[in-house]
Amino acid sequence: MSSRMAGAVDLSALKARSEAAARRPAGSGAPAPSGGGDGGYVLDVTEQAFQSDVIERSMQVPVVVDLWADWCEPCKQLSPVLERAAEAGGGAWVLARVDVDANPRIAQAFGVQSLPMVVAVVGGQPVDAFNGALPEPQVKQWISSLLDALRERMPAIAEAEARAGAAQEPEEEPEDPRFTAAEDALEQGDLDAAEAAYQQILASEPANEQALAALSQVRFLARAEKADPASIELADAAPDDVDLQLAAADAEVAIDRVEAAFARLVAAAGRTFDADRDRVREHLVGLFELYPADDPRVTTARRALARVLF
Repeated sequence: MSSRMAGAVDLSALKARSEAAARRPAGSGAPAPSGGGDGGYVLDVTEQAFQSDVIERSMQVPVVVDLWADWCEPCKQLSPVLERAAEAGGGAWVLARVDVDANPRIAQAFGVQSLPMVVAVVGGQPVDAFNGALPEPQVKQWISSLLDALRERMPAIAEAEARAGAAQEPEEEPEDPRFTAAEDALEQGDLDAAEAAYQQILASEPANEQALAALSQVRFLARAEKADPASIELADAAPDDVDLQLAAADAEVAIDRVEAAFARLVAAAGRTFDADRDRVREHLVGLFELYPADDPRVTTARRALARVLF
C-alpha cells in the first residue's frame, strides 16, 4: 500500500524555484501563492507556493500531497476522501492538492509515474507514499499510522487534535428549573411536592418522557415506603385478593425481586376480569416504567401479559 521515501526524493530544486518566485517584484507575472479555503486544512498548491504551502508547513505538521489530474478518474474518487479526512483532522495535518498538468515540475520532483499518487512530507522531506485510489478505511488507517509515528516529534499534531476534540464536544444543555425543583423536593424526601412538580410539567407537556418516567419513580417510592414484606406471604395464600397481589408486587420490587413481581401480576391478570383486570394491568405497566424499555425482564413480562390479555 505505501512505501517509505525518506531520502528518495530531492525537493531542493522546487524549494529554490519557489523562493525565487517569492522574490520577484509585483507585476512580474508570477502567480500568487494559493490559499485554499476549508479552514486552511486543504490547499491548492502551485510550484510558486510550494515552499510556503508544503516545505514550511511540514516543519510543524505533516503535509499530505495529493498529486492528481483532471483526466484521472481514480483521482476523483480519492481526492474527496482525503479532503474529508483533512477537515476531520482539524489541522493535525494539511492536505496539499497538486494538479500535475499545471505543475509538471512538482510531479517530476516526486517522480510521479501513475496517478493518483499521495506523498507525506515531514520536515521538508517525503517520508511515506501510496499510489491508487485506496478505500476510505485504508486511507484513514494510513493517515492514523502517520500521525501516531510523528505525534511525539511534532507537538502541533496533538495540539490540533485537542482543539478539534474540544470543538466536537456538545455544549451542555442548561438545566430545566422545573426538573431542578422536582429533584430538590425528592432529595429532601418530600414525595408529594416532587409528584406535584412532575405533574405540573406533564400538564403542559403530556409526552415529556423524562417527566413520565420520573413520576412513575416517585409514585413507586411513595408506595414502597408503605410496602410490607409480610404482604408477599399473605398474597401467596390469597391469590384472588387483588389488593394483596398489588401490595406484594410492590414489596417484591422494593427488595429487587423484579421478575417475581412481574410474574405475580401477569398471573393475577390471567385470573381476574373487567375492573380488577384493569387495575392489575395498569399497576404492572406502571412497574414496567421504572426500568428501561429494553430491559429483558420488562420485554419478557410484556409478552407474557399480552398472551394473557389477548
